[in-house]
Amino acid sequence: MSHVAYSLCFSALKLSAKLGFVRAGKQLHGHVLKLGMHNLQSLQVQILNVYVKCKDLNHAQKVFDEMRVRNVVAWNALITGFVNCSINHESNLYLGFCYFRRMLVERAGPDDITFNGLFRGCVESKDVEIGRQLHCFAVKLGFGLSCFVGSGIVGLYAKFGLVEDARCAFDCVLYKDQVLWNVMVNCYASNSLAERAFGVFNVMRLEGVKGDEFTFSSLLSACSTWGSCELGVQIHGSAIRQSFDYDVQVSSALVDMYAKNGNIGDAHKAFDAMFIKNIVSWNTIIVGYGQHGQGIEAIKVLREMFRERFYPDEFTLASIVSSCGNVPSANELMQVHAYMIKLGFHLFSSIANALIIAYSKCGSIASASKCFDLVTEPDLVTWTSVICAYAFHGLAKEATQIFDNMLTYGIRPDGIAFLGVLSACSHGGLVEKGLHYFKLMTDDYQVFPDSEHYTCLIDLLGRAGLLDEAFIVLTSMSIKADPNTFGAFIGACKVNGNVGLAKWAAEKLFTLEANKPVNYSLMSNIDSNEGH
Repeated sequence: MSHVAYSLCFSALKLSAKLGFVRAGKQLHGHVLKLGMHNLQSLQVQILNVYVKCKDLNHAQKVFDEMRVRNVVAWNALITGFVNCSINHESNLYLGFCYFRRMLVERAGPDDITFNGLFRGCVESKDVEIGRQLHCFAVKLGFGLSCFVGSGIVGLYAKFGLVEDARCAFDCVLYKDQVLWNVMVNCYASNSLAERAFGVFNVMRLEGVKGDEFTFSSLLSACSTWGSCELGVQIHGSAIRQSFDYDVQVSSALVDMYAKNGNIGDAHKAFDAMFIKNIVSWNTIIVGYGQHGQGIEAIKVLREMFRERFYPDEFTLASIVSSCGNVPSANELMQVHAYMIKLGFHLFSSIANALIIAYSKCGSIASASKCFDLVTEPDLVTWTSVICAYAFHGLAKEATQIFDNMLTYGIRPDGIAFLGVLSACSHGGLVEKGLHYFKLMTDDYQVFPDSEHYTCLIDLLGRAGLLDEAFIVLTSMSIKADPNTFGAFIGACKVNGNVGLAKWAAEKLFTLEANKPVNYSLMSNIDSNEGH
């Protein structure tokens, strides 16, 4: 009878943990106590696992502390539980590392699962130095040759862009499995090193490892960032030959690759050829159309999505709203907006930000302003969106007022926010305010100005007839001026009738972009005006 009761309790606890049924888990915990089986280590671990998987860490700690003997499985369950619950709760991550130290003090030897859980914690806390120390400790204990730990180390360094450290850790593992190869390929792909990603893939095939759906997804992602459709087509062919085109992850990556390489038609063909679609697939094609300014097509795909009984998430709707900004009429945008209000999506900050920008692009600044007013706690992106919306419509006074309000609320502006308010000042002729914001940006907020900020400042001064001041800014820039900056200065010279300075700037511009006909047309217009 006791063996039957044990088996039932063990299976039921395992199922409760898997399904996240904390109430059922607590009831089973009570039954285990009544049956007197609470000191059986295997059941204790299962009870602990229920509370961890259900994120009830207080009960998990109580169960753990009551255990007379703790094996590595129990330690791992609690440590990884704290790590997995550390998003937005840094104290949980700290407790996870505290239990790891306690594990070492009690001479309970960590295993590969312990280290991989802690490497994930380092990624969550964005602390690569602790990750390095753990890496050294893992090597010291002999885990440096483990494929499982090696994958965790490579993944850790990849997240921080430390590809050389990742490669060293990868090379230390003599016998590599499919997962480790995939993590190394993805390391290069996610850090925009497509050539090196394909290099690892080629070596992998020479080692007799063919690759799987994760390999092909990473390679297609590399083609997207690299802008190489030709290589993407080759990977597409390899995926078809190995039947990975049936995989929804690979198929979605194919759609994304074609869309980002400008082949939206091929992207839709790849989408239509998918045997199984999920929300990611629909989002990918919708984003693809949005990026190509084809808002009407994006809305058509949304309607098709509804017919197929898929329902959009926050990301889908934010993408659709962004696409609507490229549609001449605001009717489609208003329909999508009404749907979002019905389902409560308009309360998401990403949706509100997209609505502000889209209404602005459609010419309805009043609707954009209303969307902003409805946001209870606007973040930096929300403030920036409405500042840029007013600037786009030439409402300089409103844009500067919103910017000043943002500072009052204690929001720290970034380079994009400053660019928005400088653009507003430029179009509104607010010279003093523009100079004030530029000084505020560099002196008070230590935001390093890029070429766009300088272009706005030169345009601001040029429009106000302060050509000498604009020339001083151009020649004293802390970075190399780009073609747009010289173009703005030439435009200022044209307005102020200074052909000499215009020709000087044009020579600089021709050096940077010798093969761009529009530059020569700009100078030709200035010469013709001088002749008249």
